[in-house]
Amino acid sequence: MAKAKKQNQKKFSFISPFSNYWQKENYIFLSIGIVLLIVGYLLMGQGTWDSQISLSVSPIVLLLAYLVFFPLSIFYNKKVEK
Repeated sequence: MAKAKKQNQKKFSFISPFSNYWQKENYIFLSIGIVLLIVGYLLMGQGTWDSQISLSVSPIVLLLAYLVFFPLSIFYNKKVEK
């Protein structure tokens, strides 16, 4: 019997589609959000329960962290110029 010729097969390497998703800017926004989160909860614990910082400043800082910086760190994508 004749030997079957092997065709040159290219090696397939799996490339993750998320490998280039998180860039430096994404990590910066995420770290700013984490810092704001820590600061917001620390401000909430300061003073008495009816202090100005605990009732107004702290929730604004927490909303800024949760509603601005965490989604921004997830959805931010630098535009690629061609």
